[in-house]
Amino acid sequence: MFGNMIANTFINPFQSPVFDDPNKYGLVYEDVTFNAIDGVTLSGWLIKGSTDKVIIQSHFGVQCSRSGYRPKGMMKGYDKDIEFLRQAKYLNEAGYTVLMYDFRNHGCSGEGTVPFITWGQEEGKDVTAAVRYISNHPDYRNASIGLLSICMGQGASVAAFGSDDSLKQFPNLKTMISVQPMDYDCFVKALGLPEFIARSTSKAIQNRTSLDFSDISWRRYVKDVTVPTLVIQNRNDGYLDEDFINGFYDDLHVDKEMLWLDIPKKKGGAFPNRAAAYDWLGENPEPILGWFNKYVC
Repeated sequence: MFGNMIANTFINPFQSPVFDDPNKYGLVYEDVTFNAIDGVTLSGWLIKGSTDKVIIQSHFGVQCSRSGYRPKGMMKGYDKDIEFLRQAKYLNEAGYTVLMYDFRNHGCSGEGTVPFITWGQEEGKDVTAAVRYISNHPDYRNASIGLLSICMGQGASVAAFGSDDSLKQFPNLKTMISVQPMDYDCFVKALGLPEFIARSTSKAIQNRTSLDFSDISWRRYVKDVTVPTLVIQNRNDGYLDEDFINGFYDDLHVDKEMLWLDIPKKKGGAFPNRAAAYDWLGENPEPILGWFNKYVC
């Protein structure tokens, strides 16, 4: 029973709405849709800036959408909305076009061929679809592309480098910012679940998805990443596994930098503080713009 209840919070689709609107930020945009290689329809915003440089943002999983995170229910990950359009605003003001989209089984996108969230494996098809959409778009086919990939979004991006339909086929993809890498096993370990509950949860997930999340982790594809990568991680993330982060960084065989944040924990410790780094993205343009300006040109 406990395993099924926890599995619901880990993999059930469509847990967070698209709650924000680019109009609120004065952004010029259009609603767009495009298809992944398996036919899943993805929905997004194309925020219009320069035609020669584009940032594709991939959000974190489960309780998130292209617009960010809105606390709801009993298991809140943060105490306020996290609005991803804030970073879209400063990127756009710096001249970038920004594509923000919902992963399959999230927001306004379609149900996946696996109708559950898979922590990066299936979602990697969506990252490739977003890069292909920009690469084939008549206005942006000559643009350089950077990836802003957040938590599961970065797992999906890494998985896309190692897939049969690999990101390696796009020479216009120039760089990636990887925000707080974590795979399923790392997350379960960080939660500190008793072993019998962890086993029960994994069994419930496998019964629903026919997938063993330990076997399909994106972690094995890190060696396949081919673009310069900035890794961002908060030292005060309550789910931090430094060995995992350091191992991820060591396995990147590209130009790379590590940016450790020191965001204080909130008083009372009511939240694990992981989401603080996602909120930080919208408030701190300098490191993000500095990295993208170096490679996306």
